[in-house]
Amino acid sequence: MRIERVDEPLGLKDELVHFVFRVYQGTGGAYPALEWVEDKPSTDDFEGFRKVYEPFLEFRLGKEFDELYVLRDDGGRIAGTVALVYNLEGKDVWWVPDEIRDERTGLIEFFMVDPVYKGRGYGFRLLEFAIRRLKELGKVPYVITFPELEAYSYYIRKGFTKVMDYKEFVVLKKA
Repeated sequence: MRIERVDEPLGLKDELVHFVFRVYQGTGGAYPALEWVEDKPSTDDFEGFRKVYEPFLEFRLGKEFDELYVLRDDGGRIAGTVALVYNLEGKDVWWVPDEIRDERTGLIEFFMVDPVYKGRGYGFRLLEFAIRRLKELGKVPYVITFPELEAYSYYIRKGFTKVMDYKEFVVLKKA
């Protein structure tokens, strides 16, 4: 397994849509939450998933993420992802509360591991990488997630502390 920086994120869009769909299937449709979709596609409907998720992913890849990293397995397939968002100026990041929005804020986003690799430590490796990278940049690592997701308790176990509830989210910080 190796972590690679993606220099041209939009060039990886199709591969990422397939990867995220595997995560969607593996979480029974819980993640990504697709909270903006009234009728979520079933976990066996790739085309339905692509239709609702691809425009959102394209926006994130092109305009939101400052850095994107993928974890590739030995066969070259994406096994995990993590994105960093730290240039908040001028971005429509409505889910980031004003109380933490400043030049030191670094967000860990798009953090996923293919469910077939769950429990093998790859997620922790990606998360530690993201935390280290943000700290190298002089940023304070934050995660904004839904409290009902399994990810919430995962972040708490990995040393994040709850800062606040915000809208339907919870804001977590790594000291």
